[in-house]
Amino acid sequence: MSGLDTIKQKLNTLRLEADEAQTKVEELQTKVKTLEQENLAKEQEITSLSHKNQLLEGEVEKLETGIKEAKLAADESSAHGSQNETLQRRLQLLEEEAEEADKNLRETNDKLRQTDVKAGHYERKVQALEAARDQWETKYEEMAKKYADVQKELEDFQREIGNI
Repeated sequence: MSGLDTIKQKLNTLRLEADEAQTKVEELQTKVKTLEQENLAKEQEITSLSHKNQLLEGEVEKLETGIKEAKLAADESSAHGSQNETLQRRLQLLEEEAEEADKNLRETNDKLRQTDVKAGHYERKVQALEAARDQWETKYEEMAKKYADVQKELEDFQREIGNI
């Protein structure tokens, strides 16, 4: 029996080891899932940051181009004093036009506000008139009903008189 006991003991040991291995497998699977989710989140973050980086690189290129153009314009401006004066005059005219447009805009906004106030006033008037119309319609309907009732009474009265 000691041989059988030894085999049973080994089987129990193997079962325990199998259970422990199964538990370890489940723990590792859970860790793998967690790591895969973290990896997916990191990949999405990398994609987002890569896109943001591309946008920023494009912005840098635009700014560098703008700086080059500004430097060229400054060089040309210093070389062409009369052109600078022309541009100054043009700028002054544009500023005056902008001020005039701003003035027109303010006037238009004032007129719009006034029109809005008038529209509100007329809306209230229309509502009041509609309410009055509704009252008159109600009175008309009541009077028409009374007229019909009186007309019926008259016909009934004439019939009674005719029967006499």
